[in-house]
Amino acid sequence: MNLKHTLAAVALGTLLAAGARAECLSDAAVGELAASLAAKTPATNPPEDFSEADATCTRAKLNKLLAARYGAVIGYKAGLTNPAVQKRFNYDKPVWGVLYQGMLLDTGAVVDAGFGARPLFEADLLVRVKSEAINRARTAAEVLAAIDQIIPFIELPDLVVQAPPKLNGPGVAAINVGARLGVKGLPILVPQADFAQAFLLDALRDMTVRLTDGKSGAEISRGKGSDILDQPLNAVVWLADALGKEGLAMKPGDLISLGSFSPLTPTRAGLSVQATYDGLPGAQPVVVNFR
Repeated sequence: MNLKHTLAAVALGTLLAAGARAECLSDAAVGELAASLAAKTPATNPPEDFSEADATCTRAKLNKLLAARYGAVIGYKAGLTNPAVQKRFNYDKPVWGVLYQGMLLDTGAVVDAGFGARPLFEADLLVRVKSEAINRARTAAEVLAAIDQIIPFIELPDLVVQAPPKLNGPGVAAINVGARLGVKGLPILVPQADFAQAFLLDALRDMTVRLTDGKSGAEISRGKGSDILDQPLNAVVWLADALGKEGLAMKPGDLISLGSFSPLTPTRAGLSVQATYDGLPGAQPVVVNFR
């Protein structure tokens, strides 16, 4: 084979390899994913070579279908903000998803242990947006100045796919970061004084978040505030930038989930889970009960 033929063969091989790479899921495939979510049955995994662009496109399609099921958008969730969770999914940066009206319950809620295809629980935290200035926040202090509530939160994600261990970062993004349900506690009002905000920033970073069995008191897991990007509000800094790149923005009243302070843990019928935030002034426990 002469050089001309060799180069042509290499070029053809490159094109074939590119053509074989994963792409945004088709409308039909996304419809099947949404149907699996509705039926609480495991869905086909996204391809393992899914790119960030593929995930972004797939998530956008899925979110249109989720809106029809869950109602209005009420905020966003940052996922993979904890290095330990990033390691589980073999990814080195956060991802984001959308929260909908029908997803949030109040503390003390009783939830089916099988609320999803791959039901899990984790300790989390919500913040409520006060000002659109949050979209320009570049520090945790600027985030704090643009929110009016911090809310204890147990998230109930659903990884939905047939083989969760094979999910990577783009795969997690494609399934809307597993957003399914969550139980919120009583809000903590953000103080206005500069010194009080500085104290609260330190408390958020240094607090210990514990999940315990609400019946026996046995500890299930624990984490530190600093486990989320060194300071939990840094998750919002990252989210503001990520949303901005897609022409999106947080608005006043939106609720933002910051990520996991604890390992993702499977549910079990009869289990009562309580999250406490030791060192966070005004934080009351939040509880979910599985039946």
